[in-house]
Amino acid sequence: MAVAGTHGKTTTASMLAWILQDAGLAPGFLIGGIPANFGVSASFGETDYFVVEADEYDTAFFDKRAKFVHYSPNTLVLNNLEYDHADIYADLDAIKWQFHQLMRTVPGNGRVIINAADENLPAVIDAGCWTPVETFASDSDADWQGSFADSTERNIRVISPTGESGDTRWKLGGRHNLENALAAIAAAQSAGITLAQSLAAMSRFDGVKRRMERTATVGDIAIYDDFAHHPTAIRRTIAAVKRRYPGQRVIVAIEPRSNTMKLGVHDAELAQSLADADLVWMYRPEDMYDGFEESLSALGERLRMFGDYDNLVSDMSAKVLSGDQVIFMSNGGFGSTRQTLTAVLQRTRSS
Repeated sequence: MAVAGTHGKTTTASMLAWILQDAGLAPGFLIGGIPANFGVSASFGETDYFVVEADEYDTAFFDKRAKFVHYSPNTLVLNNLEYDHADIYADLDAIKWQFHQLMRTVPGNGRVIINAADENLPAVIDAGCWTPVETFASDSDADWQGSFADSTERNIRVISPTGESGDTRWKLGGRHNLENALAAIAAAQSAGITLAQSLAAMSRFDGVKRRMERTATVGDIAIYDDFAHHPTAIRRTIAAVKRRYPGQRVIVAIEPRSNTMKLGVHDAELAQSLADADLVWMYRPEDMYDGFEESLSALGERLRMFGDYDNLVSDMSAKVLSGDQVIFMSNGGFGSTRQTLTAVLQRTRSS
């Protein structure tokens, strides 16, 4: 079972592996993160079931094909598709071509599960699909449908292609995670897992390290570590926290570390993706593209930019307030700023 797409691969693959594990199938898995339920990112497993996070990045310097063309999955999840990895692919069409090659590796008796709401995936299917397809979507028409049963997104409701439905309380939040859960539940059915079993497993799913992982709470200030580094992921994460904690400020500290971000590919979307944040602390790498500051001008006085990690933390520590939801976003170490801020607040704000 392979999980591919621009966003949500790690979380969806972790969900799927956990559903199989919770149902007693003891799967193997290889995931680009650490599912909290397992505590490791890889395992051989004890059965024929294996879950892999299928990345579209190139395989090696001598093999420029996407990694995922080597996996030959029986069940394939396509979460979404956007332009990314500008250091590898010239444009979105180049990525679509790699996804088409992936589609060619799925057998006719397998299963392809796609996000019905994604605007780019239909082109991949239309280019050639020889496998039965099932769709999933939140609050829209699809084979697998999901919605929230409450305004703070603490309960999810899922409807299967047969019309069977079920609810469960979970520990996550956000429409993006609801879509991830739908994809995992749909994929698990190909292993004979029922909707009821999948929902029971989701109620016990503890998330993934560095995917909106709450690492500390100091003086009623919540601190999170998040891997978001693409404008879509940034926007959806902020929106989810806003809904989960209405009336509380959402504070973002972000390190634009990916090659795609440094090349300025997302400069037209980055400010918009941060628009709902109450305050934004931006670390500016020395090798950032020219015009980076100007691209963020729409954020106005909410933006504070630093080229030094310690200065960024010092400024943050003086301005965060009780009740704030503070999210550190980076696909790297972010200069240990999250850990440093936590230590500073523990010295100065702990009651």
